[in-house]
Amino acid sequence: QVQLVESGGGLVQPGGSLRLSCAASASIFSWYAMGWYRQAPGKQRELVAGITSGGSTEYRDSVQGRFTISRDTAKNTVYLQMNSLKPEDTAVYYCNARYLSVTYWGQGTQVTVSS
Repeated sequence: QVQLVESGGGLVQPGGSLRLSCAASASIFSWYAMGWYRQAPGKQRELVAGITSGGSTEYRDSVQGRFTISRDTAKNTVYLQMNSLKPEDTAVYYCNARYLSVTYWGQGTQVTVSS
């Protein structure tokens, strides 16, 4: 069993920045693809950014150029740097680890973008 613990959420003004962290309880990055998802009230959970075990990254169109996913293998931690935040980025952000049919989720961290 792998535990994922997110941190770094909060309230930020439009145009501001936040960095989310996801600490894994084991060294899994060599095998697991990692992703950040978000879910806004009344909406489905959606993939925001992902990084494969090989280090390839992907982003949803609406965050391309504003968000950056990265990982620190020594710290078993994945990050999501979020810049130029918009009110529509407001959601609960979840960390995800996936390998074949095995998936783990973190508990989520709230991000609110508001003036």
